[in-house]
Amino acid sequence: MRLRSLTPERVFVRLRRFVRNDQLVLSVLALVVGAVAGGAVVAFREAILIVQLAAFGSRDEHLYIHAEGLAWWWLLAAPAAGGLIVAGLVRALTAKGRAEGVADVIEANALRGGRMSLSAGLAAALVNAVSLGVGASAGREGPAVHLGATFGGWIAEKLHMTRAMSRTLLGCGVAAAVAASFNAPIAGALFANEVVVGHYALRAFAPIVIASVTGTAVSRAYFGDFPAFELAPSQIESFAEIPAFAGLGLTAGLTAVLFMYGIRLVGVGLEKTPFPVWSRPALGGFALGALAIVFPQVLGVGYGATESALASVFPLWLLFALVLAKIAATSISLGCGFGGGVFSPSLVIGAMLGSAYGIVAGQIFPEAASGTTAYAVIGMGAVAAAVLGAPISTTIIIFELTGDYALTVAAMVAVVVASVVTQQLYGRSFFTRQLEDRGLDLRAGFETALLRGIAVRDVMTREIARVTPDTGLPMVRRMLQRDPSGQLFVVRDDGVLHGTVTLADLREAAFDPAADTQINAADVARLHPPALCAADTLDEALKIFRDTGEAHIAVIDTHETETFLGCLHERDLMNAYNRGLIASRREERGV
Repeated sequence: MRLRSLTPERVFVRLRRFVRNDQLVLSVLALVVGAVAGGAVVAFREAILIVQLAAFGSRDEHLYIHAEGLAWWWLLAAPAAGGLIVAGLVRALTAKGRAEGVADVIEANALRGGRMSLSAGLAAALVNAVSLGVGASAGREGPAVHLGATFGGWIAEKLHMTRAMSRTLLGCGVAAAVAASFNAPIAGALFANEVVVGHYALRAFAPIVIASVTGTAVSRAYFGDFPAFELAPSQIESFAEIPAFAGLGLTAGLTAVLFMYGIRLVGVGLEKTPFPVWSRPALGGFALGALAIVFPQVLGVGYGATESALASVFPLWLLFALVLAKIAATSISLGCGFGGGVFSPSLVIGAMLGSAYGIVAGQIFPEAASGTTAYAVIGMGAVAAAVLGAPISTTIIIFELTGDYALTVAAMVAVVVASVVTQQLYGRSFFTRQLEDRGLDLRAGFETALLRGIAVRDVMTREIARVTPDTGLPMVRRMLQRDPSGQLFVVRDDGVLHGTVTLADLREAAFDPAADTQINAADVARLHPPALCAADTLDEALKIFRDTGEAHIAVIDTHETETFLGCLHERDLMNAYNRGLIASRREERGV
């Protein structure tokens, strides 16, 4: 007897039959996802340094120190030439015409049940690594989050896991990536729940913690047990400084708003110019290089510049200049089409802003103000929390980096103020605004997000009464009497939808036997009826049901070809919605 090969799907099915405990299965898979995501982050960081070595001749994360010794033409040529390479990679490898990031992870969790494409994830990682290696002023944490989430979502898809389990594994990938990036397992777990998963149910939280710890272990095994930043000793002089911390939070919130609007304005502005899409990264790289001739600190991820700000290396005038220069450099980089995230730039801007604020505070209150390092750390947390929309996990990152409870409390004050300011002036976060610009408003509510996560093709009925245009009236009449929906779909021989027929459409012909030999289905059909595409979401379908008052709507492949595929009944839509609602509520309760 021939043995069937053991595919991953069969192994997973047998494991579930043997264990009969989804929570235990998720915990085992969380270990796998955490290890894979942690290893992917290590490889991603090394890939950035390899590209950086080719572009600038240095693997040092303090790139700006090396760049200070390079010729001006090198600083212009490396980002510009890199922009051409990035444009080619985006054109050849990405389906969406851009590198994906954290916003795409949030979208996949909310609308696609946690499923993500492995090929798209690897393509995005390559584009992001090349972008950051050639000096793009952007972050590596966002791409790392997307890469980790890709592996979690892909494993879930390959194992044909349920929607709830898939979303949990997606969160596991996110947590492991953040934890591996910052050597901060607690913050990794909280970031995944706060920004991506959206709740802290024990069913999801426990596997995410496991993945976060595993990702941290992989990162420490390779890089060593070191924090993301080397911090000089600092302490809070007095909690009488709380008004000063709140003032820093206000300043950080306004700076974050300027930063996020800058990125959007560059992107929108370029859409109105005649420059072709493929040329924009090269033009942006040239502009970035010109800025780097004066301020080399803006190049790349910027962790070297951040550590210099934390060590109080820069004078006051340069700190203020670098806040504006980094905002301009990141806006140019991301707005022109380079890959990368906004986490690292937020930390750089926050460190510069906080350090400058600390110097001013020290001059005004020399005996009462804490050191500039403390203010720089608080500024980092405030700007990053405002941009990411993650006040809890950002505060925890500060605690894991410093181990200083008093400093964490001070940062909490600034983080809260900055987050409130940003939400009032900009929105919840940079990522939610990105999704809104793409027509996805996840703030519309949980129910809307649930409907958007289900496609019409998954709910429609394919076995539906249909007739050809030349079907005679007697047959049409008999089929209408037998069909529970009281509606027939008229479909041409080539499969194209011609129209629909109801008893109301027959009018007087319904009761006139004399018309039986003179009228066929094409004569009484209602042409151009409302129709849905199979790829449409139930949210779009619900709007059409409400606008038309129909109870049964035809489903076609596309509006260009109009090939008839089936029918969506309103009752099936509501049943699918109720099932999804019950399953999601159970998931949130952890049952």
